[in-house]
Amino acid sequence: HTQLIDGVIHDGLWDPYNNSHMGICAEKCAKDYNITREEQDEYALMSYKRAQSAIENGIYNNEIEPVEIQQRKKKKTECTTSTTVNIDEEPSAVQLGKISTLRPAFTTDNGTVTATNASSLNDGAAAMVLMSEASALELGLKPLARILGYGDAEQDPVDFTTAPSLAVPVALKNAGLELSDVDYHEINEAFSVVALANMKILNLDPSKVNIFGGAVSLGHPIGMSGARIIGSLCNVLHQSSDASIGCASICNGGGGASSIILERMN
Repeated sequence: HTQLIDGVIHDGLWDPYNNSHMGICAEKCAKDYNITREEQDEYALMSYKRAQSAIENGIYNNEIEPVEIQQRKKKKTECTTSTTVNIDEEPSAVQLGKISTLRPAFTTDNGTVTATNASSLNDGAAAMVLMSEASALELGLKPLARILGYGDAEQDPVDFTTAPSLAVPVALKNAGLELSDVDYHEINEAFSVVALANMKILNLDPSKVNIFGGAVSLGHPIGMSGARIIGSLCNVLHQSSDASIGCASICNGGGGASSIILERMN
């Protein structure tokens, strides 16, 4: 017999050191930081509502490049049709009223993490252009932002959920800034508890974090989320006339995290 292995779970969502799904790590985080099921559900609801509002108001138009998809013909005599994808699909697919009714996804023993207060699995793609100031001037380009500093940090793999709280201070130090200098944060919402725990540790104002929604509501395509949150952070800074400094941070499954500090360019 041949055994089939889900590559997404095996390569992206499994903790090989503790041989468990990363959802179990999220449950540990919730227990360690006393974050309840209700708090996670409330955060997920907020993430969805923020994303839905941002889409409705065209906030994401600056981030998304419309893609035209040719539809398959059901019959040879039918004309070819196409569909244009210009918004993220997940925010409109959720049934908000059912968020609090879902069963725990990873443990039945007083579990708190569900399919809805965790990030959804999605396909996605992102592209970015990184260049030196000299190259931008030579080409006559106007950068969206400049990198002031970045940093990485790591700890026990089972505690990867809170590694961003270690990476952010490193990035800030390299940028020569204080946490109070940051106007807005993007923290990748691998799980609602990730955002909640890191906000608690860093003492962040929730109204300044993931203000247009995050991975819980938009999705977390493995391999592109880092680029996505940087693009979203640039968008946040340009949408907010009173903001100039932003911080993006993301955890990874090996117990590490990365963070970057951006300054909006006019």
